[in-house]
Formats: sequence, structure tokens, C-alpha cells
Amino acid sequence: MRVAIGSDHAGFALKEEISEKLRALGHDVTDVGAHSYVATDDYPDFAEVVGKAVLDGRAERGVLICGSGVGASVAANKLPGIRAGLCHDGYSAHQGVEHDDMNVLVLGSRVIGSALAEDLVLNFLKANFTGEERHLRRLKKIKALEAKYAAGTRH
Repeated sequence: MRVAIGSDHAGFALKEEISEKLRALGHDVTDVGAHSYVATDDYPDFAEVVGKAVLDGRAERGVLICGSGVGASVAANKLPGIRAGLCHDGYSAHQGVEHDDMNVLVLGSRVIGSALAEDLVLNFLKANFTGEERHLRRLKKIKALEAKYAAGTRH
């Protein structure tokens, strides 16, 4: 699978580990940065690049890592069409894809260790959207919310 992966300084070491593991498993990994540890870098910059890679079709899925995962998740979800989920358990990592068509997995490097992170990423990449009617209905409502607020309509 084509995977875009990015992190800020807090997620840099974990990103390097996950990237290496994914490549060893045969995935096509695009590392969008950070490419070195820079204490002053900011997660929104990497959230945008990962999200754009998914939206442009250069990657099928994205993995985004920051300290807690919260900020990167908030930032990534600002891109219309990105459905980023912060996951710290295996069930959420696959269920987010199966039910919600999640296309970016967000991890908190200060919350989980590398073994759990690897398990979450693998669960995320192995999962497929079910396409069940109830999930399609909910996804349609999410897309309608994006369109409504992108157009500046709030009522």
C-alpha cells in the first residue's frame, strides 16, 4: 500500500521506526518529514502535507505522529476529505476504517510505545471500508457537514 507518513519533532523517532517497519513489509512509504529532529517545528505543517498526499492520490492512507496526537488530529481534519482518527487501541485503528472510512491514522508518541504503534498501523492498513448502508449514510452526512461549513453556511 502507498502510505504517506509525517511527524513533528515529538513524533520523529517513532516515525522513523514505523517507516522502516512498513518498508520492510513491502509498503511504498513516502516520508513527508520531519526529516531531522527540529525542536521548533509544528505539527500543522506535517498534517497538511500528509493530508494533501492522501487527497492527491499519491498515498492511499496517511500516518501522522505528534506528541499526544491531539493537535495533529485537529489539524488534519481541517482538510476537506481527510478523516483522521487518533487511535491508541487496535479496535479503533481498524474500526475507524471499516465504519468511518478513516484515511489518516494519528498517533501520540508520548502516549504509546513503538510496539503498540506498529500494531495500530498494521491494523489500520489491513482494514477496508465495509460500504454497508449505515456507514455510507453516515459518511454522506460527514461530507455534507464539510460542504456546508466550507461554503460558509452555518445555519
